[in-house]
Amino acid sequence: MTVPLRIGTRGSRLALWQANYVAERLRARAGNRPIHLVEIETIGDQVHDRPLSQIGGEGVFTKEIQRALLDGAVDVAVHSLKDLPTLPVDGLTLAAVPPRGPAGDVFVSRRHARFDLLPEGATVATSSLRRRAMALHRRPDLDLVNIRGNVETRLRKLDSEGLDGVILAQAGLERLGLGEAIREVLDASWMLPAVGQGALGLECRAGDHASLDLVRDLNDYPTRQAVLAERAFLRGLGGGCLVPIGTVSQVDGENLILRGAVLRPDGSERINGELAGTIHDPERLGGQLADQLLAAGARKLLELG
Repeated sequence: MTVPLRIGTRGSRLALWQANYVAERLRARAGNRPIHLVEIETIGDQVHDRPLSQIGGEGVFTKEIQRALLDGAVDVAVHSLKDLPTLPVDGLTLAAVPPRGPAGDVFVSRRHARFDLLPEGATVATSSLRRRAMALHRRPDLDLVNIRGNVETRLRKLDSEGLDGVILAQAGLERLGLGEAIREVLDASWMLPAVGQGALGLECRAGDHASLDLVRDLNDYPTRQAVLAERAFLRGLGGGCLVPIGTVSQVDGENLILRGAVLRPDGSERINGELAGTIHDPERLGGQLADQLLAAGARKLLELG
C-alpha cells in the first residue's frame, strides 16, 4: 500500500482552501500516492477574546503544525506565509512558495464607500497592530478597535457590533469567494502589507527528500525571492507581529524593488525606506533596507512595541 502524503493545516475555511489548493497541485504530480489533509488546532485558533500580541504573538498559528511536522505526524505544512516566523526551526525547511495571490489590504463597510470618506470618530476594526498604526497615521481621528475570528466572523461583526468598517486581507476575501464585500483596495503607498501577505509557505522536514522533491515543483521563483527579501527585512529589524512593520515588493525582470515602513504603535510617527537590487540576492536587499530604517530612527519605534 502506498504511504499517503499528509498535509498539515489549520481547520479554518480559509486555511482549508489554501491546503486544498496545494493538495490539488500535488495530486497532479504525485501519481498513485494519495494525499490527505490533517487538521491541526493552533493556539491562535483556540483563543478568540484577546489580541494576538497577548497570546504569544509570533507563531500562534504555526507552532503546533510545525511540531506535528517534526514529530512525523504530517509531511507538508501549509502556512499563510505572513504567519510564519522568520527565524528557521531546526529540522524544517521552506520547501516552496507558490505563486502569490493579492498582497494588499482592503476596506469593508456597509455604510461608507471609501476609507477616506469615513466621518470623524468612526469605528474601524482590525486584528493587526500594523493595520491599526497605518490607519491611525492616515486618520488619527478614527476609533480603531480590535477584532478576532475568521473572515466570516469578522464580516458578521461588522453588523452585530455596529462598526463603520473593518480592514482585512484582500487575498482571504477573494479566496473565499467574498470579494463582493470589498469597498476599496487600500493604496499600498500608505497601507503597506504584512511580510509575506498573500503568499503561502510550504514547509517540510529537511531530510524528507521524497516530500521535498514533490513539493518543490510548486515553487514560483519570483514570488519566493520577493518574500525572502521581505522576511529578511523583518528579521533585520528584529520585529514580528508585535510591532507595526509593513513592506511591499515588486519584481521587474531581474530587479527587485522593496519598500518598507516602521511606525509608532499609535501611528503618530512613521519611517519609510525603499531599495532596489537583484532578484537573485533578496536577503541581502532585505537586510540593507532594515539597516537603512534603523539608521533613520526605526530602532526607537521598535522599542515602543
